[in-house]
Amino acid sequence: MSFCIGRIAASALVVAGLVSLHGQQPAASGPDEDLFGLSSLPLLRHAETRSISAENPNGEKGGGAKAVPDAGSAASELGVGWKVRPAIDLPHQQTVTLATVKGPGVIKHIWMTVDPKAYRDCVLRFYWDNETSPSVEVPLGDFFAEGHGERYNVNSLMVTVNPSGGFNSYWPMPFRKSARITIENQGTETIDSFFYQITYSLEEVPVAAAYFHAQWRRSMTSREHPEHVILDGVEGQGQYVGTFIAWTQLSDGWWGEGEMKFFIDGDKQNPTINGTGTEDYFGGAWGFGSTFSAPFSGYPFYEKKAGEVPKHALYRWHVVDPIRFDSDLKVTIQALGWWPNGKFQPLTDDIASVAYWYQIEPHKPFPPLPPREERFPR
Repeated sequence: MSFCIGRIAASALVVAGLVSLHGQQPAASGPDEDLFGLSSLPLLRHAETRSISAENPNGEKGGGAKAVPDAGSAASELGVGWKVRPAIDLPHQQTVTLATVKGPGVIKHIWMTVDPKAYRDCVLRFYWDNETSPSVEVPLGDFFAEGHGERYNVNSLMVTVNPSGGFNSYWPMPFRKSARITIENQGTETIDSFFYQITYSLEEVPVAAAYFHAQWRRSMTSREHPEHVILDGVEGQGQYVGTFIAWTQLSDGWWGEGEMKFFIDGDKQNPTINGTGTEDYFGGAWGFGSTFSAPFSGYPFYEKKAGEVPKHALYRWHVVDPIRFDSDLKVTIQALGWWPNGKFQPLTDDIASVAYWYQIEPHKPFPPLPPREERFPR
């Protein structure tokens, strides 16, 4: 995928299937002509595909469908080899390890589904190469662009949410020594029937490949400084590849006049990249007018019920236009509306966001994730 072309070109082309592990480029086309690697699908490569699920929790070769049904199982009359253990329970106040994989390899696809009560109560964490500080720490729903603890469809390139709540992530996630994925249920009750499938490829990872990261933040903007920080404190080389925002509007009228800003490689007061408005950054214009869901950007959710505040959800994937940085990165968005006199109104809105990026390791530890009660939707 072209979001990795450049300083991590070798990694990206392998991940996207545009270059084989032996360094041979397909004769049919190069990366500019074959953005998604479709012409490389017929090409053979030295890799092993594995997949972890409740039916094969270790992803072992020949390791699936081994669960033995008990008398209460729906498969009790069929026996071993049928649909015995398709899901697991998530005990309250406990962390469950979903996957532990020895590298090198690349996670290709993650699918999950569960009751919406888990969307903000459960936290996903990903660890690469035996690190102790997670590279991904995001509430379950928000990681898949489901904000406000709500379920709605998303039809994008990197994340899809299909009826009725099938979560899919297609971000390529390379690792060299190991990958570990956990989910913590911070709620007060056990959540049953959690389904998951994590598909990966065991293969060599180029030296230039960076690691996938994702971080959740939430803040209440103020009239004195109506700005939400999406990402800060990133050090090292990498590229920013995506934004998801769950925006709760606490004022009447239009809420999206604020600008998106990227402070790159030492920028202080003034950013290198400065957008022109919230709906502009997310690929729309003139206040959206309706919801939409497209490959690289979308506004898939808007809700305003009687007696409730308006809620919005937006995503923007920098697949063809990654924001590259060599030493550091900060990302912010303003919260602005209009006063009746035609002047900008600074808004006090409730904004939660997920930043997605690739960078070299080690990364700086994330700010503490807000506790469960500070993640409650309004």
